[in-house]
Amino acid sequence: MKFGIDRLLADPEMLAELKGKRVSLVAHPASVTEDLTHSLDALIAAGVNVTNAFGPQHGLKGDKQDNMVETPDELDKHYGIPVFSLYGEVRRPTGQMMSSADVFLFDLQDLGCRIYTFVTTLLYLLQEAEEHGKSVWVLDRPNPAGRPVEGTLLIPGHESFVGAAPMPMRHGLTLGEMGHWFTEHFDLKTDYRVVAMEGWEPNGPGHGWPQDRVWINPSPNAASVNMARAYAGTVMIEGANVSEGRGTTRPLEVLFGAPDIDAKAVLAEMRKTAPDWLQGCILRDCWFEPTFHKHASKLCNALMIHAEGPHYDHDAFKPWRLQALAFKAIRQLYPDYPLWRGKEFKYEYTDNVLAIDVINGGPALREWVDNPAAAPDDLDSMASNDEAAWVEQVRGHLLY
Repeated sequence: MKFGIDRLLADPEMLAELKGKRVSLVAHPASVTEDLTHSLDALIAAGVNVTNAFGPQHGLKGDKQDNMVETPDELDKHYGIPVFSLYGEVRRPTGQMMSSADVFLFDLQDLGCRIYTFVTTLLYLLQEAEEHGKSVWVLDRPNPAGRPVEGTLLIPGHESFVGAAPMPMRHGLTLGEMGHWFTEHFDLKTDYRVVAMEGWEPNGPGHGWPQDRVWINPSPNAASVNMARAYAGTVMIEGANVSEGRGTTRPLEVLFGAPDIDAKAVLAEMRKTAPDWLQGCILRDCWFEPTFHKHASKLCNALMIHAEGPHYDHDAFKPWRLQALAFKAIRQLYPDYPLWRGKEFKYEYTDNVLAIDVINGGPALREWVDNPAAAPDDLDSMASNDEAAWVEQVRGHLLY
């Protein structure tokens, strides 16, 4: 199969359309061709006039470890071109940045999750391109989480840099497809184009990630396809006081880690409360000691998610419900546990709102966890309605 960047480089007619144009590239470390050449190097070698580049959150080099660690603008040492940061002084490209190119090639590997900020970066670029009369080409890449959709829709008024629009947590689209939905939803007149993949099978053997392609971290903590599959659930731990495994070698692949929680007891409570929500993966109790971040240098008991191997069932695996259930079990076993990070923690620069509500695009999940009378069917019904509405809404934008 071929990703968008590979198709562009192999097509003389598409390359000819870029001739005489100033081209900008939005990229990160996973922006590579089939032979693992970085897209910036490959485009320049192909004669494309790349006048500058943009780096999203974590930077063009992918060197910024944690959230809310900003990247400055810089000059590329090899090519001498400006590299603008879209996670530094600005999140949205400025008019001066937009004036530096005619065509913006967007070549970011995504995780298929609303909170992963590359999707918001795409929206901001499309909006600014409309304002300044520029063209945007998405060089499409797979959604490693595949087509399944899960989670409640973001509530209007709860938009943030980790919540661009009313979509569910696990949206099931590629970024190329998402760009089409954005242009429709926001009624954008942007000159927009998708360089589609060739041969991608979202329902094939890799369940979204092609088995013949190497996984490269699109951000420092996205270290495996297992993480990409689990992320639509585990990312919610960023709004909690338990550890998501940052400071270990397997971040965001655990349902929680804490020095004062019994993982086996939590797993038993989860099985008692909503056994169907544990399907599709294997959960294994384990121990880790973070070298930094939450509970640094403390021995933590945890539940590791294995959404991989012979026990993985792609259609049955529900990471958003699984994570919600882990929170619910902790709350049921430890009613007074300080589960949620407080409003003093300004998640992604929001103000006077709990991080868990920012992440979920509203308070519904937190309220379900904290309400002793709320049953699994209550959350399932709410999410199922939103999921069905989203599937119907985006059906016409699917390219594969």
